[in-house]
Amino acid sequence: MTFLKKISPSRFIVLGFAFVILLGALILFFPFAANEGVHVDFIDALFTSTSAVCVTGLIAIDTADNFNALGQGIVALLIQIGGLGVTSVGVGFILLARGKVSFKDRILVKEALNLDSMKGIVKLVKSVLFFTLCFETIGAILSFLVFSQDYPASKAAWLSIFHSIASFNNAGFDIIGGFKGLLDYQSDILLNFTTAGLIIFGGLGFFVIKEILHKHSFKRFSLHSKVVITVTVFLLVTGTLLIKFTEDISWLGAFFFSTSARTAGFSTYTVGNFTDASLFVIILLMFIGASPGSTGGGIKTTTAFTLFMRGYSVATNKQSQAFKRKIPQEVTSKAFILTLFATTVVFINTFLLCVLEPQYTFMQVLFEVVSAFGTVGLSTGITPDLSVASKLVLIGTMFIGRLGPLTMFTIWTVKPSANISYSEESLTIG
Repeated sequence: MTFLKKISPSRFIVLGFAFVILLGALILFFPFAANEGVHVDFIDALFTSTSAVCVTGLIAIDTADNFNALGQGIVALLIQIGGLGVTSVGVGFILLARGKVSFKDRILVKEALNLDSMKGIVKLVKSVLFFTLCFETIGAILSFLVFSQDYPASKAAWLSIFHSIASFNNAGFDIIGGFKGLLDYQSDILLNFTTAGLIIFGGLGFFVIKEILHKHSFKRFSLHSKVVITVTVFLLVTGTLLIKFTEDISWLGAFFFSTSARTAGFSTYTVGNFTDASLFVIILLMFIGASPGSTGGGIKTTTAFTLFMRGYSVATNKQSQAFKRKIPQEVTSKAFILTLFATTVVFINTFLLCVLEPQYTFMQVLFEVVSAFGTVGLSTGITPDLSVASKLVLIGTMFIGRLGPLTMFTIWTVKPSANISYSEESLTIG
């Protein structure tokens, strides 16, 4: 207990996620979670658990074909815990059990949700749990209207619940079977828009959802919400146009991929058949990802926006600002550092997979790594055939992508022994 009290919030969150992943892997590894006659290797159980907790959706083995109802339920639970965050779920249980949240618990939630202050944290956690329940219930009902046409009521109900949980938490898992994903529903307008709606709201972030529901007016929103909504709409529209013009699919399919590529991972077409141009567009969308405090991954929409505005301000010799608000220098610096760390992770792990899997093209490998880092789950179809070493690389990539490069790097930082200041000297750039 003394160790837990001394541990930093960042390390506590990392250890919490790691514990849930390992516990989930052990449960999925046991025979009682698998279908009759199916043996699940531990590496595949670990890969599935990591993908679920990190709300990714990359699968080495098909969820429906290998896990029974209990195993699928465990996967859904892991997705829910991973999407909400281990600390948010923990605080939720604390509220139910004793009603009071300690100062330490508030700090953990602040770190987990990337908040600037601890003001109103308990209310925010309650809102997170309430919004999640509402969105997933509505999503399950609408999904049931579609699945009930093809499956018995009980099967359709479970498909709908699982699909709604995976969609809102931006995890591209499905339990249809046969690695088909949503291929059979590529023209179903209701399921496409239901899934896309859940993905979009799940990717906005709970703080933004709360402002939308309470303030109702874009002018009254905070700078954060304005940036998130603006960038989200821009990426959805631009992504739809670029995917449609580079790939022979319907407008509905292009919109769905533009939505899903930003950390959800559901597919209504076979990604392995896409052109390099459309794969590159999807890679960019996956790398940017969703928004802070959401169920999605990537470097986040606010980071990409901050980098763009900083570049624009340097080119025009103006202040870095948006919506008549100046963007602080420390925010810009954090955005640059986060993007640098993220790019480094992608570069290193892409190199490792190129070495370990020389039979695949560079585009296939890069797509797989960015999908893992952005916690997306889209794949060109190479995931099940990867070696154990490659799966371990992707497991590490998903873990870093979910927790964030900055969190993973800061857990290794130590306090400096002395506050040393050096003289300044200029450096030529460019």
